[in-house]
Amino acid sequence: MGDLLTTLGFFALTGVFVWLHLRRGGSHASASAAAPVAPRGRPCARCQTSVPEGSTYCPSCGIPQQMYELVSAPESRREATEGAVGALRAMVRGDICVGCGTCVAACPEVGAITMRGKLAVVDDALCVGHGECVAACPVGGISVNAGTAVNRVVVPDLDGGFQSNVRGVFIVGELGGRGLIKNAINEGKIAVEQVARELPPGEVRPDGREDTVDVCIVGSGPAGLSAGLEALRRGLSYVVLEQGSLSDTVRKYPRHKLLLAEPVHIPLYGDLWVADASKETLLQVWETIVANTGLQVQTYQKVERIARDGEAFVIGTPEREWRARRVVLALGRRGTPRRLGVPGEDLAKVFYDVVEMEAFAGRRVLVVGGGDSAIESAVGLANQAGTEVILSYRGQEFGRVKDRNRHKLGAAVERGTVRLMLGSQLREVRPEVVVLEVDGQTTILPNDDVIVRIGGEAPYTFLEKIGVRLVPKDVPIAPAKAG
Repeated sequence: MGDLLTTLGFFALTGVFVWLHLRRGGSHASASAAAPVAPRGRPCARCQTSVPEGSTYCPSCGIPQQMYELVSAPESRREATEGAVGALRAMVRGDICVGCGTCVAACPEVGAITMRGKLAVVDDALCVGHGECVAACPVGGISVNAGTAVNRVVVPDLDGGFQSNVRGVFIVGELGGRGLIKNAINEGKIAVEQVARELPPGEVRPDGREDTVDVCIVGSGPAGLSAGLEALRRGLSYVVLEQGSLSDTVRKYPRHKLLLAEPVHIPLYGDLWVADASKETLLQVWETIVANTGLQVQTYQKVERIARDGEAFVIGTPEREWRARRVVLALGRRGTPRRLGVPGEDLAKVFYDVVEMEAFAGRRVLVVGGGDSAIESAVGLANQAGTEVILSYRGQEFGRVKDRNRHKLGAAVERGTVRLMLGSQLREVRPEVVVLEVDGQTTILPNDDVIVRIGGEAPYTFLEKIGVRLVPKDVPIAPAKAG
């Protein structure tokens, strides 16, 4: 009887433990099913929602994360880079590279540096730090260091709404470090969205001043146009200031061709897709958008100063002053180039910067100027297949230019890839020729493009004057893939 009771007790106790175990397991399983593990990832710079690893769009606000590549990149630490221990390798500055490919030809290690689109990219596994690319680069965009694979750029310090450390001042487009048209359009829209959140349309403004607009937008390129249209759509009071004509903004764009790989949404217009178009095509689109939406652009208003006045800003041009509660700077990175003031300078064949040197392959190019930028442009263009390059400078000799540029130019002239015309002055630009004065004589030369590199006002100098902080950032470069 005792054994029977012991056996029954054993089975009863075992049953209890089994039941408790199954209950715990079931509860755990139920809890797991009810609360799935949240995907891990960094927060969206715009709305702070966690973006899953590998996702290119925010699951909440839908904004492409690629446009925050620079904003989200940590500020680089110079001492960390200088003290880094590792093999020497080349580093390309993405904001300087003009995509001429000279470094690729100079590198003795096959495949160590290649062109990825318009940017030279170093393969760490193949680069041994020869430094030949450094000497060959016509624009000084490559250095040799020991550290991680990054592009070092200097950009304004911005938050997820593209607002700078000077509260109330937003910076969008090329000036913020991103050159893609689709980024510029999206950034202009996002900046004004932030303005509208801070200054809800229709509400009475605390300052009560009718002479103060909600937002002043400086520049009418892709970013400025988008910002202006978003302000118009939301009912904000605004003013758009453009230092030249509306046409100038697009006509002086330093690319022959424009490429939008995917449609971008423009406020009050809809989807824009100029898959592979000329500047003239984009100009027609620009003018159509402005005409159809009624966007007001104040042309020939060069902003020379911006100063805070209480809660507002005073924006000054040579003609007058505007007051605005917020400022969106969409100036472009080229700033205000100095012009020659000769007939024909407004033609679309005249450029003040070069973004893609390969776009000038096989063309007859006149470069004007006597400084480093003019020499670097001439030498870089001379490396393009079939390009005929003439460098025109009014002086009889070059003054304060870098020794390496002097040597590179001398070598190019000796090879016959650059024709040097000292003591010459460009007098007129015509569609198919240029007119120069050389030793008092008029010389007419066949010509496709004119590159004017005679200086100007750098945009970052303007930013520093109004207190915007510029920071170096290292943007990681993905390892190059074979083939």
